This record gives sequence, structure tokens and C-alpha cells, in this order.
Amino acid sequence: MSVRPTARAELCRQIQARVAAQRDPIIRFMREICAIPSMNSQIGPVGERIAAEMRALRFDEVRFDKMGNILGRIGHGPTVLVYDSHIDTVGIGDRDTWEWDPFEGKVENDLLYARGACDEKGSTPGMVYGLALARDLGLLDGLTVYYFGNMEEWCDGIAPNSFVEVDPRVRPDFVVIGEPTKMQIYRGHKGRVELKVSAHGRSAHAASHHLGDNAVYKMLAVIAGIRDLDARLPSDPFLGKATIAVTDARTSTASINAVPDGFTIFIDRRITFGETKEQAVEQIRALIPPDQREDIQVEELFYDEPSYTGFVFPVDKYFPPWALGENHLLVVAGQDTATALWGNSPPAGKWSFSTNGTYWAGKADIPSIGFGPGEEEWAHAHNEHIRLDDVVRATEWYALFPSLLPPIA
Repeated sequence: MSVRPTARAELCRQIQARVAAQRDPIIRFMREICAIPSMNSQIGPVGERIAAEMRALRFDEVRFDKMGNILGRIGHGPTVLVYDSHIDTVGIGDRDTWEWDPFEGKVENDLLYARGACDEKGSTPGMVYGLALARDLGLLDGLTVYYFGNMEEWCDGIAPNSFVEVDPRVRPDFVVIGEPTKMQIYRGHKGRVELKVSAHGRSAHAASHHLGDNAVYKMLAVIAGIRDLDARLPSDPFLGKATIAVTDARTSTASINAVPDGFTIFIDRRITFGETKEQAVEQIRALIPPDQREDIQVEELFYDEPSYTGFVFPVDKYFPPWALGENHLLVVAGQDTATALWGNSPPAGKWSFSTNGTYWAGKADIPSIGFGPGEEEWAHAHNEHIRLDDVVRATEWYALFPSLLPPIA
């Protein structure tokens, strides 16, 4: 939708005035969805609350998909735009480390402190209210737009994969990911692969440990090799350096007085451009001493856990890196939206962590950008928080952006 500069300036003023008038309901909506726990992908209750808001704002269609994600649709045009916001959260850890209720939260100096405020419920109010406002201002001609509130924390990309291939079986033309971006445009991030390395030994009483074969000791060379490998991994000028870390360990033993007959470590391997999943796996296999290769196995992790609805969508836990070019028309449209509203837009950035973009852009090759309130370093922290002013201001961007979408290639 092409808009003359003078008309665009007036449109921005209208959007900002309408968003300002809706500030209180936007913030109330934000606080209410944070107050509903949605850990471990249990997003049903918070999805119902979001569904109620979309119905009140007269979305054309509101429903849950088979996996249990919440969908809101406006329009039926040929160009499809999806606003993606994951509404599940990580757990709260030790409750005693929180100085306030992690769900009800607290507001102090315009900051809302609550689990999920930053990662990533903060983008939902702006997306929902922004799309309704765009409709009211006639900015959705020729478009079908979706709000897609989904589960992401335990397996990046599984929800959009189901969106495209199972339900509702829609392939978007463009996607905006609402993970925190400091109100800037992001255009990519590193990929990752999750691996498991298992060592097998032989149990014996600890008092006669020489009769056993300690599986923990077998893994020592592999762990040291992983530690040292991290410094040697390559770097990309935009995405940055690849990394590797041991993130978990589990022992199989008859008792604390027995030699362990099994030991497993889990690995988070961040992948940058120029690397392949196969190379990453082979790097780990190469760390196994030759005389231990029959007793130590490297496996790629696979996700087939049922969602809270019982829906199963098996996928491997490989998440490719992705990035749009800095001059890609979708990136430019995102920055132009910010400039029109606020007078400037810094160069497009990248996330340090992984998002649903691993599927949208990494696997499905659907042009995607990120825009959302909040800052990455606040995600998952015991003092997780977000600026309420940014939650409200993001609504302006989500409302204007559809009118600046590039033509379909």
C-alpha cells in the first residue's frame, strides 16, 4: 500500500493518537496475560484470555489450532502477514529469589516486573491492538493478517512448522517475530543443534571400584575437548562466533556407593554461517578417544513430546542460522515504519538467542524480521521486566507496518 509522505505523516499522527487513547486497556491486557502462568507450554488459559481480547476487538476468526496455539485472523486478501508471539514461558526457578509475585508482578518506574513480561508476552498486546487498529484505518486492503500466539520455549520453530504444514496450513508471505529487540528491527540469528553424548561403563561396588568401568571417567576427555573446542569455532561478520557448551549431565548408577554404568551429557552447539549440522556432530565424534568409540555415542536430539492438547509433531532439534540482507525490502519496510513514527531507526540487528525464525526463515525460507519491546538480557531472569511505555509504543509500529509491506517477489 503506497502512501504519500504528507499522508503518511497524518496517518502516523492518527495512529499515535488512537494508541494513546487505548493506553490503559493495552496495559491492563498486558498485566492480565502475565498474571496467567503458562510454563512448560501450558498455554491454554492465557490463550483463552488473548482470544477474548481478539473477539472484543472484532477479529474475523479466533480459534485454537490442533497443537493448542491461539490464532486470530483479520481479512482474506492474497498477501499473508503473520505476527508471531510465543506466549509460553520458562519456569520461575527458586520462588524465594523473587521479591514479588512472579505472575502478578509489580510496576515500578514504568517497568513491569513479571515472568514472561519480556520473553515474550510483551509483544502480544501491541500485535493484537495494532492489527485491529490497522483494520479500522483501512490499512489491511489486500491482506490476510494473523496474530499467532504459540508455544516455543521447549522447541524453537515447532509451532510455525505446524502452522504451515498441519493447521491452519497457511504459508505466509511475511512474518514479524515479536521476541524482544529493544524496539529495533532484527534480521537474523545463529542456529543451533542439540546433542546428547552417552558413555557406557560397568557397575561395581565403590569399595571395589577397580572391578567396574566408570562411565563418568570415560567422558572426561570429551568434556575437556568440548571446553577447548569453543575457542576454535568460526565466526561470521554479522551473526558472530559459533559456540559450544555442556549444559546438562545425568548419571546412571545403582547407588551413591556404586560405580556409574552410564553417564550422559547434553550439548548446546550454536551454529553460524559456513557450518553444517553434520560438521558440528562430527566435531564431537572426533573428540572421543579411539579406544572408547564403541562405548561412547553421539546422538542428535529429537522432539516428540505431546502438546497440552495431546498433539504430537515430531521434529529433530536442529535449528538453522538465518539472516535477511540489510537491504532486503522487508528489513527496509520495518525500518521505514519506525522512522515514520519516531523519526529514526538504527541499523538492523540480530538476536543472541534463537527464535521461531529458525523455521520461518531458516527452514521454510519465508522472509521474516523481528520487532518487539524488551531487551534480551532481561529474558529468563528472576527480575525479568519490560518498559510499559514500549509495550504501548510497539502498538503503533504493529499498526503501521502492514501499509508499508513490500510487493510479493
